[in-house]
Amino acid sequence: MTPADWLLLPAERGNRATRLDRRRPDGAAWSTGNHVRPLVHGAVYFAELLAAVRAMGPGDLLLFTDWRGDPDERLDGPGTEVGSVLCRAAERGVLVKGLLWRSHLDGLHFSQEENLRFGQEIARAGGECLLDMRVRPGGSHHQKLVVLRHRDRPEQDVAYVGGIDLCRNRNDDASHRGDRQSLPLAAAYGPHPPWHDVQLALRGPAVGDVEAVFRERWEDPAPLSRSPLTRLRERMHREDVSADRLPPQTPDPQPCGTHTVQLLRTYPNRLLYGYPFAPDGERSIARGYTKALRRARALIYLEDQYLWSPRVVDGFARALAGHPGLRLIGVVPTVPEQAGRLTLPMNLIGRINALEELRRAGGDRVAVYGLENRAGTPVYVHAKVCVIDDVWASVGSDNINLRSWTHDSELGCAVYDERPDRRRPADPGGLGDGARAFARELRLELMREHTGAGAAEGLCDPVSAFAAFAASARALDAWYESGRPGPRPPGRLRRYASPDLSVTQRILAAPLHHLLVDPDGRPLGMRIRRRF
Repeated sequence: MTPADWLLLPAERGNRATRLDRRRPDGAAWSTGNHVRPLVHGAVYFAELLAAVRAMGPGDLLLFTDWRGDPDERLDGPGTEVGSVLCRAAERGVLVKGLLWRSHLDGLHFSQEENLRFGQEIARAGGECLLDMRVRPGGSHHQKLVVLRHRDRPEQDVAYVGGIDLCRNRNDDASHRGDRQSLPLAAAYGPHPPWHDVQLALRGPAVGDVEAVFRERWEDPAPLSRSPLTRLRERMHREDVSADRLPPQTPDPQPCGTHTVQLLRTYPNRLLYGYPFAPDGERSIARGYTKALRRARALIYLEDQYLWSPRVVDGFARALAGHPGLRLIGVVPTVPEQAGRLTLPMNLIGRINALEELRRAGGDRVAVYGLENRAGTPVYVHAKVCVIDDVWASVGSDNINLRSWTHDSELGCAVYDERPDRRRPADPGGLGDGARAFARELRLELMREHTGAGAAEGLCDPVSAFAAFAASARALDAWYESGRPGPRPPGRLRRYASPDLSVTQRILAAPLHHLLVDPDGRPLGMRIRRRF
């Protein structure tokens, strides 16, 4: 087994225009010799990011993209507001460049004012942060990356990629008591919604790949916005409407580990001013999942904010139907972030349809769970993680939904470890000797937290892990059903039961699900009609 069995070859990416597959002399579509660490929880990521940015000096380069940025979000206590941290870096002579999604109006519960303010603060300090609306109609820039390059210390170079934005709600830790700087979600999550998320820290040649992704977007010559009103306002407020030239990209950091990393992306085929680096779009996230799922034999482990759309879960369903020993575990939010009388069914119908398809294919080999903290408050699962057979692991900004696979800009990392995992389950359940150290340890770290298990031995084997999740959720459910006698059982898992929407709710929600708020749906004229 080699990385080529699991990762996309250059011709399989479906985008000849990107520089990603032309950066290396051998034409490889991935980088080798990396060291990748999962940073589970926003508090872990933010503390590390703060220390890394504070250590940067004159001539260093800091690049970031975000869906939303809140300049007053604290990375690690008072005085560490992310806007101030980046501004102070720019004042020290660090070259700070950022791309934020311009977003829609705040009246629609998006992030326009916050992103405007974030960009203005950085510009006043000498950095540059552009508000980027170069998307398909109704789309968004959803990538979350930070690249830190050091002029005289290349061994310190690092890139962060995953699901965590530099904004409110994200700064939570393993206790899941929520970020003290919160934005409201559905009432079930309380005033400070508990938040579960994952980011990756990349060192080695992959840092150069992430930088190349940023540079492709930064150098896009298309106007930042197609809206005449937006352009007029930009001129009136003297906003920055074009990108200054970046210095030439320096050589990639030296190899430092055993991890092969492939960057996977989504870009739509933008109708006007097409992306020069993806003129017909790019759907390598969808293609990467499709290739990996064809090899799935034992266990698919998912953590996902949405897990929506029968079209997207079709590859998962085919794998389950074709391999009777394959199991799927999903961890999702118990309650959608919008839970009003109208928005709740619109937000649920896509997931209900997807889960019905998975269960038709896999029956009781499909198990889906929500999370709660020790106080019984649901945890909002914002992570985007997939581990297949403890070999292929993906962490990124992309959700399991049609929007992430076709319509928005997304960035994910597929990781294949050259090191085999030396732990041998008593019953390998089809994994054989193929399990790799990074993928297995990522899955075990997440499973240990959710089940409350202190050791990993009983979770190595996929059959045992599947049973351990079921037992943990069953114990907590039974504790609630019996009136909560005695100590609360360890673990945070609750079995997810699809809400039983009435026929009327389904009829009313179905068209609105496609036309309005469901991020999995698009009006027919805006859908990507080709297959992934």
